[in-house]
Amino acid sequence: MAFLPGEVHALLAALTWAVALVLFKYSGERVAPLSLNLFKGAISTAMLLITIAIAACLLPNLDDASWRQLTAQPARNIWLMILSGVIGIALADTLFFYSLNIVGVGVISIIDCLYTPFVFLFAMLLLQENVTVVHWVGAALILTGVLIASRHKPPANLSRWRLVGGMATGAAAMCAMAFGIVIIKPALAGFPLLWAAAIRLAAAVLVMCAIAPFLSRNGGVSPWNVFRPSRVWRTAVPGAVMGTYLAYLFWISGFKYADASIVAILNQTTIIFAVILATVIVKEPLTRRKTLAVALAIAGACLTVMHKWILEQLPALS
Repeated sequence: MAFLPGEVHALLAALTWAVALVLFKYSGERVAPLSLNLFKGAISTAMLLITIAIAACLLPNLDDASWRQLTAQPARNIWLMILSGVIGIALADTLFFYSLNIVGVGVISIIDCLYTPFVFLFAMLLLQENVTVVHWVGAALILTGVLIASRHKPPANLSRWRLVGGMATGAAAMCAMAFGIVIIKPALAGFPLLWAAAIRLAAAVLVMCAIAPFLSRNGGVSPWNVFRPSRVWRTAVPGAVMGTYLAYLFWISGFKYADASIVAILNQTTIIFAVILATVIVKEPLTRRKTLAVALAIAGACLTVMHKWILEQLPALS
C-alpha cells in the first residue's frame, strides 16, 4: 500500500468508514456495544490473517521481508502494538458504539470532531510533531464543514443527563482512539503493516473475550449471541469488512506513511463522505447547507494535503 501517499490512505479510510458507520448504526440497534465490537474485531482479525496467508503464497519474497521485519522488532514495539489495540480498539470502539446508540449518528459526528485536536495534542506531546498554521487552517475548514453538515437535533425523548453522558462517553472514545494510534506512530515506520494491524486487532479481541463472560452472568444477555447467524449479519458483516478491515488498514497505513496531525485532519472528512453517500444512495436532498459543508471540507482537505508545497511557496511570495 506504500505506492499511495499516506494522505490518500487517510481519505480512503474516511470514505470506507463513512459507509461502515451507517451499517454499524443499524447493527447497534439490535446488538450491545461490546458484542458488536467483539464481532467485527473477530471477523476482521480472521480476514487479516487470511490476507497474510494469501500474501505468503502469492508473494513469498515480500512475505519473507515482512516476516524478517517482524522478527527484528524489539519487544517494546510488540507490546506497544498490543497496548494500542487494547486502548484504541477494545476500549475506544466499545465506548464509541455505546455513545452512538445513545446520541445517534448526527450528534456522534459532532463529537467525532474531538478526534483531530486529541491527535494534535498527543502528536505534539509524544512525537514533538510541528503543527503548522496551514494545518490549523485546514483543520478549521474541515471542522467547520463537519459542524455545518452535522447540525442535527438529538434523538427525541432523550433526557439531558443521558445526552450529556452519551456525549462524554463519545469524547472518551475519541481520546482513547487518538492516544492508541499516536503511541505506535514511531514503531510503525519499520513495522510490517499487515502484522501491525493484526496484532492490534488480535490483542483487542482477546481482551474483549476475557471480559465477555462477566457480562453474561446474573441473567445478562450473552455477548456470544451475535455470532449466531441472524438478520443483524446483513449489516454487521459488511460493516466489519468496510469498517474494521478496509477502513482500518487504510487508517493505520495513513499513520504509517504520513504525519499523525495530517492524517487526523483528513480522517475528519468521514461525515462529508456520509453526506455525499446519503445524497447518491439514500436519495437525501443535497441542500445549500450540505453543499457548503462539502465545499469547505474539500478545501480543507486539499490545503492539508498540499501543506508542504504551500509552505515552500510562502517565502517566494513574501
